[in-house]
Amino acid sequence: MVLTFMRRWTLRFASFALTWLYTLYRIHPAVWRLMARQYRPSLGRFARLHAWMTCQFAAIDVPAYGDFLRRNQWRFRWFDLSSYPPTDKRSYVQAYPEAQRCRHGEIEIAGSVVDESSGSSGQPFNWIRSRRELRSVHKNLAGYATMVFPSKRRFVINAYSMGAWATGTNTGIAMSKIAMVKNTGPDLQKIVDTLRYFGPGFDYIVTAYPPFLKHLRDTLDAEGFPWADYRISGLVGGEGMTEALRDYLEERFVKVRSGYGASDLTIGMAGETDFSVWIRRRLRTDATLRAALLGTDEHRLPMVFQYNPLETYLETTPEHEVLCTINSTAVLNPRVRYNIGDEGRLVSYPDVVAAIVDPAARADAERAWRVDRMRLPMLFLFGRKDSTISYMGANIYPQDVEYGLYTGNSQAHLLQSFCLELIERADLESRPVINLQLRAGLLLGPDERRSLVDTCREGVLGHLAEVSRDFAESLAEDPSVADLRVEVHEYGTGPFAGATAKIKNVYLVRGAAA
Repeated sequence: MVLTFMRRWTLRFASFALTWLYTLYRIHPAVWRLMARQYRPSLGRFARLHAWMTCQFAAIDVPAYGDFLRRNQWRFRWFDLSSYPPTDKRSYVQAYPEAQRCRHGEIEIAGSVVDESSGSSGQPFNWIRSRRELRSVHKNLAGYATMVFPSKRRFVINAYSMGAWATGTNTGIAMSKIAMVKNTGPDLQKIVDTLRYFGPGFDYIVTAYPPFLKHLRDTLDAEGFPWADYRISGLVGGEGMTEALRDYLEERFVKVRSGYGASDLTIGMAGETDFSVWIRRRLRTDATLRAALLGTDEHRLPMVFQYNPLETYLETTPEHEVLCTINSTAVLNPRVRYNIGDEGRLVSYPDVVAAIVDPAARADAERAWRVDRMRLPMLFLFGRKDSTISYMGANIYPQDVEYGLYTGNSQAHLLQSFCLELIERADLESRPVINLQLRAGLLLGPDERRSLVDTCREGVLGHLAEVSRDFAESLAEDPSVADLRVEVHEYGTGPFAGATAKIKNVYLVRGAAA
């Protein structure tokens, strides 16, 4: 009993002390940048130890997590992080009431903010964040922004969707610490008016989903906007972005960088740097580097970020799913070894550099690194493994597409199966595509095909707008979201070629958006 008491209070003291220590480098963005640039791989072992302490602290103080461990026959083992079973939305978040997942089984009222995300059923998930937790999130995001977008006259135009979504509201608050901010939401005309009213005397940063940033560029081009007089950059998130789209945007924008986060966990978990962007672009053509970092059989092009393990400790499962532990006692609802369902690889900065064998490429990489000088490890992120497509801030789930295809559809008998795809077109607009496979031996004429396509599109759009608040909100704010593509294929052709040999249906295929 005495040993248990001493163990608990030793862990409690150490965890609080480390959380307090981390607050020191958030005092000012300059200190944040200094610490991020001084990271060394040896700190990874310390970060893992802290993640273990965070799990054990949660086991003591969080009723739901204590019960979760007992149900999984957990046994205490010193310094063994892998002894704690992974958590996820289904086995943990949905299994326990909100208060039971908070420290001491109590929701902190004053200062807490509720974010919302929508699941496959359309039932919203609520994520409560404490005042201290939000303060840490805002300072981390502000520190990252000052490093990637150095300026003394920043003007942030926040074009993320507002309301209960975490990204929009928190981005606005975080950026207000280091810039003048206008929260326009995804309103093209408001943004155009803002740029013209305040003029070219600022370094503008537009925060938005990647497709919206392209809409903004095209709108400004059509109006003859004097790009040469302005300095405008972009900070995007919420979904992946291709290098083709980045190249297109950077014909006008000074720089476009992407951040990584999730409502389940936190925003600002990781971010792009000049070095990580260089690595991603190099992976397109350097087969040796690709094989060294991703494996010989990997042909997808992931997003590449750098992240701080002292704050968000990441691991990967044998199936390459990312697990995250947020190393802070400020988190009201602890997330420990949480599996959000994203697929990725983790590589230390020295190992990434060592994989660049070509001398000329090594010199190019050194020049890219010197812009931000971050030594943090790297996350190679492929996206969700649950067959969802993220589009304009909303997740499109196969279950909802299936409902839309078959509910009240008099032509549903023509369909054998379907799959989803996100394709980047020649004009660099990314659009979700629903591929339909006809039943074996069935051939349709042009009019029959058009009728099937129209019926299925209307059914899916109607169902998504009804069950997903995220999709409905995106549709209301940007009507182009309704541009959902439907393609019809004969049995066993197109993306369904060879599918008959598989036991289970494959609902997500990789399109040109990689």
